[in-house]
Amino acid sequence: MRQIDHLIPGHGGSDFSGRTHRIWNPSTGEVQAEVALGDAAVLQAAVANAKKVQPEWAATNPQRRARVMFEFKRLVENEKQALAELLASEHGKVVDDAHGDVQRGLEVIEYACGIPQSLKGEYTHGAGPGIDVYSMRQPLGIGAGITPFNFPAMIPMWMFGMAIAAGNAFLLKPSERDPSVPMRLAELFLEAGAPEGLLQVVHGDKAMVDAILDHRDIAAISFVGSSDIAQYIYERGAANGKRVQAFGGAKNHGIVMPDADLDMVVNDLAGAAFGSAGERCMALPVVVPVGEATADALREKLIPAINALRVGVSTDKDAHYGPVVTPEHKARIEGWIDTAEKEGAEVVIDGRGFSLQGHEKGFFVGPTLLDRVTPDMDSYKEEIFGPVLQIVRARDFEEAVRLPSEHQYGNGVAIFTRNGHAAREFAARVNVGMVGINVPIPVPVSYHSFGGWKRSGFGDIDQYGMEGLRFWTKAKKVTQRWPDGGGDGSNAFVIPTMG
Repeated sequence: MRQIDHLIPGHGGSDFSGRTHRIWNPSTGEVQAEVALGDAAVLQAAVANAKKVQPEWAATNPQRRARVMFEFKRLVENEKQALAELLASEHGKVVDDAHGDVQRGLEVIEYACGIPQSLKGEYTHGAGPGIDVYSMRQPLGIGAGITPFNFPAMIPMWMFGMAIAAGNAFLLKPSERDPSVPMRLAELFLEAGAPEGLLQVVHGDKAMVDAILDHRDIAAISFVGSSDIAQYIYERGAANGKRVQAFGGAKNHGIVMPDADLDMVVNDLAGAAFGSAGERCMALPVVVPVGEATADALREKLIPAINALRVGVSTDKDAHYGPVVTPEHKARIEGWIDTAEKEGAEVVIDGRGFSLQGHEKGFFVGPTLLDRVTPDMDSYKEEIFGPVLQIVRARDFEEAVRLPSEHQYGNGVAIFTRNGHAAREFAARVNVGMVGINVPIPVPVSYHSFGGWKRSGFGDIDQYGMEGLRFWTKAKKVTQRWPDGGGDGSNAFVIPTMG
C-alpha cells in the first residue's frame, strides 16, 4: 500500500496506524494508497517553517523570484506526461483531459513569471509643493490554499503560483481524494530552486481546515469547493481577521437561440456537459433552448451524439470520459437522477447502473439526458457534478436571461447565437460572473481573472491575473517630502491638502 505523508521539512513522518484516508483507483474500484490526515500540531510545524523562510523570500528581488517560476515551469513541462497519468489514476479523468488540467495551471505560472512587471507600483511626482506620492505592493506573509479533487494540478498552481511570486510562503491543503499530483508539484518547486519551507503540503479533513482557519499566523486563504463549505470558510476565516476568497458550486446554463448553429452546439455540449464526467465547476449541465421548435430540434440532434459517447478507463485513448472519483460520488449522482425522475423530468438517456466490461467495480456513470426539467425541481436547483445534461425549455429570450440570473449559483453561462445584438444584450444583463458567447466553458485566460457571483463566490477578489496579485498583496502608499530648509512650520497643525 502506497502511503502519502505531508511535505514539511523536518517533519518526522506520520503514524499510518492513525487517521488516514483511502485513495481509490476509480477505473478499477480498488484502493491504491492512503494519505495521512493531519491536525493542528502538523499545521504548526508547517507554519513554523514558513515563518522562518518567508521574510528572506520577500526580500529577494522579484526578478530572482521569477527565475524560480521559470525553472518550475520548465520542470513541469518536462514531466507533463507523468503528471497527467498520475492525475488520471487518482481522479479518473482521461489522460488527455489531465494534460489540460496541468496546462491551465501552467498558464498561471507563465503569468507569474512576469511578476516584476506586475508588482510595479504607481508614482506621482509633484503631487504638492515638493511632495511625491507612490505606492508599493508587499506580500501578506503566509497564505494557504484549500483545493478540490476535480483539478488537482490546475487550481493549486492558480493559488501558489501567484502567492509565492508575490513574496509569500504558502501552505497547500489538497483534496485527500487525489493528493499525489499536488505533492509532486511541491517537490518540483523545491527542485526549481525554492527554499525549503516556502511551499509545503499538509493533508487533512475538517480538522486540518479548521486549524488553518483559526491559525493566527496565516494571513490569507483561498478555497475552491462546494458552496456550503465555501460559505463556512469565508465566514470563519473572515471572523478570524483573514483575507478570504472562497469559490463554490455552479449550475452553468447554455442558452441556445433559434438562430444558433445546432451542430456546433451539440458538439460543444457533449464536451462541456460530459467531459471529465461532468466533474467541473465550469461544466455546462443545463441547456436552455429558446422556443419549442429549437428544443425539439436540439434534442433530436443530442440523442445520437450522447449515445455515441465512449466511457472508458482513464488510460483509454478513445474514451471521451472516465469514471467519477469515488463510489460515494457515483451513488450521489445516480441519486440525483432518481430525484429528477420522481420530480417529473423525462429521462431520455439513462446512465444509471452503467458497467464497463472488464472493469465492473469501477465508478462509472453513463451519460444521462433529462428533458422537461423545470426551475422548481431540486435537481435543477442543486449541483449534480456528474455526466448529466438537463434541458430546461424557455419560451423566449427574456426567460432565457432570467433563468441563470435568478439561480442561486452564478459561476458561468454561455449563449449560442449568430445574432450580435442578442449576444451583447445577454452579456450585459445576465447576473453571472463569467460569460461565454459561442464559447461553452468561458474560463478566462491567465492574464484576466476567474471568479463567479452569488453562491459561486464569497469574497470580492477573483483568482489569478491582477485580481490574484491584489489578493496576495497589500498596497502601501507613501507620501514623501524632502525638506529644503524653506519651511517655517506655520501650517503644521492643518491637515495637508494639495490645493
